[in-house]
Amino acid sequence: TGPIKGFATTLIIGILTSLFTAIFITRLLIDWYVNRGGNLDFATGLTKNLFKNVNIKFLRKRKIAYVISALIIAGGLTSLFTTGLDQGIDFVGGRTYQVRFAQEMSTEEVKADLNEVFGSAEVKTIGGANQLKISTKYKVEDNSTEADEEVQSKLFEALRTYLPDGIKYEEFLEGSGDRKVGKMSSSKVSPTIADDIKNSSVWAILGSLVVVFLYILIRFKKWQFSLGAVAAVFHDVLIVLGIFSITWKFMPFSMEIDQAFIAAILTVIGYSLNDTVVVFDRIREFLNEHHSWSLDKTINHSLNSTLSRTLNTSLTTIVVLLAMFIFGADSLRGLLFALIVGVIVGTYSSLFIATPIMYDTAKKGDAAESLKDKPKEEDQ
Repeated sequence: TGPIKGFATTLIIGILTSLFTAIFITRLLIDWYVNRGGNLDFATGLTKNLFKNVNIKFLRKRKIAYVISALIIAGGLTSLFTTGLDQGIDFVGGRTYQVRFAQEMSTEEVKADLNEVFGSAEVKTIGGANQLKISTKYKVEDNSTEADEEVQSKLFEALRTYLPDGIKYEEFLEGSGDRKVGKMSSSKVSPTIADDIKNSSVWAILGSLVVVFLYILIRFKKWQFSLGAVAAVFHDVLIVLGIFSITWKFMPFSMEIDQAFIAAILTVIGYSLNDTVVVFDRIREFLNEHHSWSLDKTINHSLNSTLSRTLNTSLTTIVVLLAMFIFGADSLRGLLFALIVGVIVGTYSSLFIATPIMYDTAKKGDAAESLKDKPKEEDQ
């Protein structure tokens, strides 16, 4: 839809702009500074030796990581099959209204009143305690204007006791003229459209996994790398979904599963893949530079050599996301929470899932030797 395409377009523009500035603008500034006799130092006294001589045996810890991930995923899947997710109107169909009041509101009290009228309704605070997002599937199959009018009329009657005295139905629909009290906005999604959106979202995620597999296969020419990358990405998606399923009932902000959440999942897939590719690149480089090293030694050295970059990138991203999460609008917190969890899990999986799975599938027989690039004929 439009908002999600806008999000994707903004993300693409940002990535391309960042790539351009990193390759050209940053280099120009560095050349200019160095040519003037400047001395560049990319570390401070605090960080200069922070990751120097790091020698973590990542592969020795892989089975522990497998168990931890398996337990988290099992808990998430259990919650998904029992509790489920807080699916938004985009995925189940229905009508949504954003209503503003003159005073702070109790969501439970309003929900109880609306349930008497509609049978069932979801009420959430959005933007402030005096503004509610009300969703109902009442007459969701009926797309007629009469049904829309009936739902709005029932909504007004159910909320009348919370509205200023003397407010009329027309004023409620128009936001009381000054847009301070009443209905601020509304939207409607039919069940058919909701099913289409849900199916499109599933195919988007599955399609991205296929693209990830093919991209890694083409880039590294070894299926072991592809399997590790896809397993890590799939692992990240399952954990994010599981955490949302476990926590949505008691989080103080909306964790509704809508198209924005799908955009967040796809963004997490891209971030996780980017992190994994950096590690895989270093592994391939070391494989071809250190022929005498064993496969596990090569991989451990590769992971340790990229650890600084991996953690610095992740921490920088998380700081920005946390700032947006804390100071941003309440309606964005679900999306930002998914991104924060995804970045953390994606960083973990690139170190403890993607690479170890690649190692476990390559260490048998002559597979480890096959990971090395074959020398070109002119080099032989």
